Amino acid sequence: MRPRRALLVPLSAALAALLALPLTAQAAAPQASQRIDLDVLSGRPGSVTGGDALLRVAAADPAAVEIRLNGEDVTPLFAPDGPGAVSGVVDGIRDGRNTVTATAPGHRAARLTLTGHPAQGPVFSGPHQQPFVCETGTFRLPVVGGTLGDPLDDDCSAKTRVDYFYRNTAGVYTAWPAGATGYPADLGRTTTSTGRTVPFIVRMETGTANRGIYQSTILHDPLAEPDPDPRSRPAGWNGRAVYTLGGGCIGGWYRQGNTTGGVTDTHMLGRGYAVMSSSLNVFGANCHDLTAAETAMMVKERFTEAYGPVDHTIGFGCSGGSYQAYQIVDNYPGILDGILPACSFPDVGFAMTNRVTDTRLLTEYFAGDTDLSWTEEQKRAVTGFASYAVATGTQGDAARIDPTGNCGVLPEELRYDPETNPRGARCDLYDHAINVYGPDPRTGFARRPLDNVGVQYGLGALAAGTIGKEQFLELNERVGGYDHDARIVGARTTADPIATRTAYRTGRLTNGGGGLTDVPIIEYRAYVDDAPRGDTHLRYYSLSMRKRLVKANGTAANMVSLMEDNRYGGQSTASPLVRHSLAMMDRWLTNLDADTSAAPRLDKIVAAKPEELREGCNTRDAEPRFVAEALDRDPDSTCEKLYPSNSFPREVAGEDIATDVIKCRTEPPRRDTYAKEYGVTWTDAEWRRLRAVFDQGVCDYSRTGVGQQGLAGTWLSF
Repeated sequence: MRPRRALLVPLSAALAALLALPLTAQAAAPQASQRIDLDVLSGRPGSVTGGDALLRVAAADPAAVEIRLNGEDVTPLFAPDGPGAVSGVVDGIRDGRNTVTATAPGHRAARLTLTGHPAQGPVFSGPHQQPFVCETGTFRLPVVGGTLGDPLDDDCSAKTRVDYFYRNTAGVYTAWPAGATGYPADLGRTTTSTGRTVPFIVRMETGTANRGIYQSTILHDPLAEPDPDPRSRPAGWNGRAVYTLGGGCIGGWYRQGNTTGGVTDTHMLGRGYAVMSSSLNVFGANCHDLTAAETAMMVKERFTEAYGPVDHTIGFGCSGGSYQAYQIVDNYPGILDGILPACSFPDVGFAMTNRVTDTRLLTEYFAGDTDLSWTEEQKRAVTGFASYAVATGTQGDAARIDPTGNCGVLPEELRYDPETNPRGARCDLYDHAINVYGPDPRTGFARRPLDNVGVQYGLGALAAGTIGKEQFLELNERVGGYDHDARIVGARTTADPIATRTAYRTGRLTNGGGGLTDVPIIEYRAYVDDAPRGDTHLRYYSLSMRKRLVKANGTAANMVSLMEDNRYGGQSTASPLVRHSLAMMDRWLTNLDADTSAAPRLDKIVAAKPEELREGCNTRDAEPRFVAEALDRDPDSTCEKLYPSNSFPREVAGEDIATDVIKCRTEPPRRDTYAKEYGVTWTDAEWRRLRAVFDQGVCDYSRTGVGQQGLAGTWLSF
């Protein structure tokens, strides 16, 4: 188990120093005080939810320890938990401050302060979003069928339920027979990663936490084993857990969600992993990493109280799931111990949103706001993509900043409309995060960290001679920006300075220097840059995240990238490479847990990486061959030739691959710079036009962005 620097916080009485006696003393020295360790195992002491917590007390004589919660004796709730320790789930924890004490004769008392929060939150994400649509009645239970019925309250609560299902000998999941006293004749068996062969019977718990619907699954034999207990594991559980993180974004607001990231994966369960997720860990229901982190913390807390501490928890998610994986680890370290992001982006608000909003502006210009003739190759060169189909096929993703559309299940009468309902709920990325960015006092809408002032669209294509000067000038004259309702206007978009600083300080733009500093990462990409109709999950984002790690930490040694074609989809355990990544992450974390040396954490991560885990790609052959090599932009490498990394509009305009500049610093354009660096000379008339277009200057990407700074810290509250 990796050291719980964030989740396990012991408060122990220090062992008192022995009093030195004079040489002439005849009496024996007083016996030193014994140490008592008092720990919370189910979460952080300041983030207890639902009125209960799993506690552990270690002492020389644990049977002699008396444990009290807010003065009330709770000792009977504890039972032996290994040599020299007792543990138990303590309930009755109230919202706010609570005190737990552990005392025993000859021991110095241990004291632990717990801060309680409601089961339906919030803990650190700020006031709950309103309105909020409950979906317990449309959430379909996998395998067993049915729904959770109507919600029990305004927080969308549902009664917790437990269901069983099994995998039969034909490889199909089937509901466990009600009242079964014997095993079904077609019951299958499975061998876990620890070598145990057990019946393939799955226990599935469904409930609500933080207003989301959570599920957890684990191998458990209800006929041969007692009900789960945090002190004894089911025989089929390998002690590890996978937390699945679902994708999407557009429409991911004002709703509970009616699906999770998936908890029935046959490979994961068959290898003995517990699997958990929540509807609020699906970005299609909740496109906000802050609420996603809070929800994952609460779901893991509930799981730990039921089954005991997890050896390590692995985050597993594609697309919107990758945002969550990176940002949960970086901003709230300790919830996930290692991550397997796939079809990944560093973050939704910047790396992704800047590209899709640029793309929409460019495609709108090319589609009608031009008097010039543009070839398909010229348009492609301005975007930097593998083909112009990427632009036309993904420009609709800019809808995530549009407050008037994509409201999903939110009733029409509650939705924002600038004319008929100006106080309605705004369905966009920024207003969904108003707890972080705060309201603009002029409008009441969320402050917006979106900017394209000074961006020279198509600069690289101009320098390469692919487009001409007139095309470059007209493009930048007419490309425009967005108003606060995401309508395209003639003026460039200007970021709110407070929102810009806040995005950097709070990790809404993934920094890489928080928890990602020292957590193992195996990034998987199914290549889709060449999809005929375009795809938004572009390869260059892998390089963006790696560059951010290097900028923050001086190295990306804790990250390994794997790539293949798209024959298995975005992240499926049908892929041998995905299964390999899960096995290697498990081994990596297991090796890391076993290293108790005082070496720096990153050194231990590098040493713990399995020899079989090598960066590289699978070839595109019918029987793929793995090519072990760095997945960088080396044009001579096999993987770069098979899977070109291509580019994106702002890199063509001069931005770094890290994609971490929200608002660039500008400088006045210089004619000699264009001549020396780009081989472009301007006539006086052309120069006047260029100066008019860039009257606030052009982006100087050699400098850090406006307001760009490091994290204010981790485990921030709003």
